[in-house]
Amino acid sequence: MGNDQDYLAKLQDYYADHGVLPSYATIMTLLGLRSKSPVAALVARFRLQGLLEFTPDKRLRPGARFFERTVYDSVRAGFPSPASDDQRDALTIDAYLVERPSQTVLVRVKGDSMIDAGIHSGDTVIVEKNAAANVGDLVIAIVDNEFTLKTLDREEGKFILRPANPAYPIIRPKGEMEIFGVVVGQYRKYKRR
Repeated sequence: MGNDQDYLAKLQDYYADHGVLPSYATIMTLLGLRSKSPVAALVARFRLQGLLEFTPDKRLRPGARFFERTVYDSVRAGFPSPASDDQRDALTIDAYLVERPSQTVLVRVKGDSMIDAGIHSGDTVIVEKNAAANVGDLVIAIVDNEFTLKTLDREEGKFILRPANPAYPIIRPKGEMEIFGVVVGQYRKYKRR
């Protein structure tokens, strides 16, 4: 049982490589176990913890907590602080960023009109589809049948879309403007060198 974190990590890596969880026989080989009995015990422990579950046809699949990641205390972006391995919490990124799965989409950003808001070309924003937005919200809006990502603002009683880059003009819709959704998060994957 002391190796459960290592076993879970190996199952997570297997899932990332293959898109499915291995059979009991493959788990036995993967984890270096001598029989299927410890595999069954491990699966039972992981099921109790919400890490694994069974499909209706009795195959293993990831449970609600399978994709949880450890959240460490913090790291300073200023002066260095003493190193610590203090674990604070665990979370799944999906559960953290997505409150309404049926209304949430991911949108890849193109262009640099929001660069001063920290949103770069190639980033992905998490958008909750909703026609209602507040001034100051980052929104995906439809103007003249085109999508754009801007900050919703108000000027002289009318809604406008404000870029976060001085090289771009404020959009003052002359016709209809529709809010597609509100940005609730973003992520960026860095390339390893």
